[in-house]
Amino acid sequence: MAKDVIQPMDDAVRGEAKGLLRGARSAALATIGPDGYPSASLVGLATDIDGAPVILISGLAAHTRNLAADPRASLLISPGGKGDPLAHARLTLKVSARKIDREAPEGVRIRRRYLARQPKSALYADFPDFSFFALAIEGVSLNGGFARAYAPSPADLMSDPAHAAALADVEEGAVEHMNEDHKDAIGLYATRLLGAKAGNWRAIGLDPDGLDMALGSAALRLPFPASVDGPGALRRILGELAGKARAQAA
Repeated sequence: MAKDVIQPMDDAVRGEAKGLLRGARSAALATIGPDGYPSASLVGLATDIDGAPVILISGLAAHTRNLAADPRASLLISPGGKGDPLAHARLTLKVSARKIDREAPEGVRIRRRYLARQPKSALYADFPDFSFFALAIEGVSLNGGFARAYAPSPADLMSDPAHAAALADVEEGAVEHMNEDHKDAIGLYATRLLGAKAGNWRAIGLDPDGLDMALGSAALRLPFPASVDGPGALRRILGELAGKARAQAA
């Protein structure tokens, strides 16, 4: 891609790129095969609390063997939409794969977050031949549709690391609390702030930059107006967003 077609980054574009990554449930993963050719396959996708892409793959799959031999890969996130598929935004990531230790706190958190995003994977997630991999982002290309090309930095897609660390220990409890005590607010987030249909929307995860919700196989992401740096700021922002949603419902 010629340098003169790359447009400057701004906060809106960063938000778009983060939204594509955080909202994705699948992606095309291209690994390097033993013959030297790239080999693409479809994988389920989630993110860790800091924004790192996470995949769950079988040791029997060719892409898993490829990553063991060479951790470099590429990930294409392309949610698509109506009409010309090339008119919709997509994100290409250069990544380096790292196998996750399931027994470590990181592994426990990643498993929980992945299954919340991909609940049907619970059928096989604990099979002995399946492993979680975190994909460290090393390069990014954002195509926002025709004549919209950007080159975000890896940091543009990640949450503030200090903020992510501050939420890591409280995220699970906060999600449970929202689902148990604030289901009305979750419903208002979905319908009033995001324009979704009414239903039994549930919180499935949160991070410094937003709240993820699901209704069956449908998923929504509510971006926060500012990065959340801890539990206090999280309560404040969720309360402010609930107030905004209720005002729109009045």
